[in-house]
Parts: sequence; C-alpha cells; structure tokens
Amino acid sequence: MSERAYLDAAAAESLHPAAREMLLSAVDSGWADPVRLHHEGRTARLLLDNARAVLADAVGVRPDELFLTTSGTAAIHAGLTAITAARRRVGTAVVHSAVEHSAVLHTAGSAGVEVGVDSTGRVDLEAFTAAVREPGVAVAALQSANHEVGTRQPIEAAAEACGDVPLFVDAAASIGHDDVPAGWSALAASAHKWGGPAGVGLLAVRKGTRLAPAWPMDEREDGLSPGFPDVPNTLAAAAALQARQAEAAELNKQHRAWIDELRHRVAADIADVEVVGHPDDRLPHVLTFSCLYVDGEALVTALDAEGFSVSSGSACTSSTLRPSHVLAAMGVLTHGNVRVSLGRATTYDDIDRFATVLPGIVQRIRAEVGL
Repeated sequence: MSERAYLDAAAAESLHPAAREMLLSAVDSGWADPVRLHHEGRTARLLLDNARAVLADAVGVRPDELFLTTSGTAAIHAGLTAITAARRRVGTAVVHSAVEHSAVLHTAGSAGVEVGVDSTGRVDLEAFTAAVREPGVAVAALQSANHEVGTRQPIEAAAEACGDVPLFVDAAASIGHDDVPAGWSALAASAHKWGGPAGVGLLAVRKGTRLAPAWPMDEREDGLSPGFPDVPNTLAAAAALQARQAEAAELNKQHRAWIDELRHRVAADIADVEVVGHPDDRLPHVLTFSCLYVDGEALVTALDAEGFSVSSGSACTSSTLRPSHVLAAMGVLTHGNVRVSLGRATTYDDIDRFATVLPGIVQRIRAEVGL
C-alpha cells in the first residue's frame, strides 16, 4: 500500500503541534479543580480563564459569553434546550433546515419545523423567513456551512429574518476553516474539527439571549455543562484554534485551489458522477461527489486499501449505513457518495494521487457488479 493520505479532516483533524505542546505542559499544571481556593485550584482557574479568553476572542464573543462543554453535540443539546426552555411562554417550535447536523434534529425532536433546501444544500430563505415568523417559535437553528457538502448558509439574512427569535448556529464545520457571519444569538463548535483534542466543545451565547439550563444548576458553566472541566484539553484546544486561525488565510487559498482541481478532474474522468454542494459559496476544504452504480461502503473500503481515508454516507452516522439525510434533502444521488476534506497536513501529491487512482477504482467496482 502506498503512503497514506488522510482526507477526512472534516470529521476530525490530527492534533495540531501547538495543541500537543500546550497539552504536554498543561497536564502538569492544570489538573486541579478550578473552583477550589487553594493554590493548585487557583492555578487551574487562571489557566482555564486564559483558555476561555483565547477561545472567546476567536469566535467573537466576550469570555463570559463562552461556555465549555464536552463536545459539539453536547453544546448543541445544551444550548438549544436551554434557549427553548427559556422561551416556553412564547412557544416550543424549533425551526431548522433539512440539512442540519443530526444533533440539531434529535434535540428539536417533535417540536422541529423543517425547512427545505435547494439542490446545492442552501436553505430556502423565503420559506425559512415564513416559518420563523409563525406564532409559537422558540428558536431557529441554521448551520453556518454544511458538514457533508460544504455549502454555506445565509446566516446574516436568516438572522435578520428571525427578528426577536434567537438564531442558533452550528458552526462546527466552519470554525478554524472559515469566517462565521454575524447576527447569531448562540453558536456551537467542536475542538477536534480544528486540530484540538476531542472532548472540548464550545457554546457561545450572546448577552440578552435568555437561557433556562436543563441541568441542575451548579457553580460550573452556569449549569450549561456541569462537572469537572478538562483544563489541559481546553488549553490545548485554545492553542490549536489560535494557531489554526493564524494559518487560515494561506491554508484556505491552497485548499480551495486543490478542491477546485479535484472537482474538475472527478467530473471529467469518471462517467455518471455527480459533484454536489454549491460550486462557489462553500467551505474551502470540502468536496462531496456521488458515483452512480457504486456502493459507497465498497468505494470507501477500496480507497482505504489504496491509502486514502475518506468518508461516505451521513458524515456522523456512516457506521449505520443509512443514506445521508443531507443528500436526500438536496434531491441528489444518495448512494455511492464520498466526502473528501483536506487538513493542514494534506499535500498536493495526496490530491493528485487520489484523482489519478479514483477512476480505476470506480471502474473496477462497477465491473464487479457487471457494469
């Protein structure tokens, strides 16, 4: 097998060197409980406050508007639940696009009001506006960009349409890779998406947005994420995000050019392939395409054998082998799909080799089923 190329950075980035360096030093100094008044506790609290300040600055809020959770999923659940509960006198409906992350869909549950998207994955803004202006809406949820196909959503226009209804933005796919437009009331993100450690999520809530946390109130994170905080990993997450944002301009330029080339080569070299997502207004590092007459699992497995790590199906639930709800909502081919996502360690040779090897793999799989 050739040298491996990790092309699944939208799922998780490898630990950034800045995060690794910070983590190794923080485990020796940030292990104590930061709410305690003794020396070790005060040291941990100082480190935690510094990390919170860096993370808050990176997402454009004040430190007291940023809450730390155990994951992006936990941030979504805690934030959406707390905002909805605080507005129960207004109503309980949660308006959301049809392509939101499964964490949003599960949290909204039966109170969810789904708004469709076009074939590129962009929300129908007119329908979204009409939905949020109906009586009984507690909160609206719209991702900054789609985690499977990379399409950006019109956050500023959606925020304007929401009026007094809070807008909750899942920015996990964007933070560290792309700017998030203004106008939102609350935002969720996840550190492992930008090269931080797993187990650190962010929930930013702007002042004026009412919250009624579902957890029993304690002295930690205003009840939004109770329990002992992981100070070393939070410091590592802050170091990774700060370093990643310093690299972002150059990486984004590089990644966009490589993805543009890959989009062209996939479409030109493989018959019966559909490249999905918005061609221009998208994340710079994500490409998704679907191959007719090819099983997605078989394609991912064959690519893995050739040294390429990619994903298929619903980006967070591919182990269930269910068709992607995102692709289904877009009305595009839901089977035989692959998501390629570039990270800071990706090289042009990885992209060139992938584009060279892929057509033969697709042809072989099709031949195996008699096509």
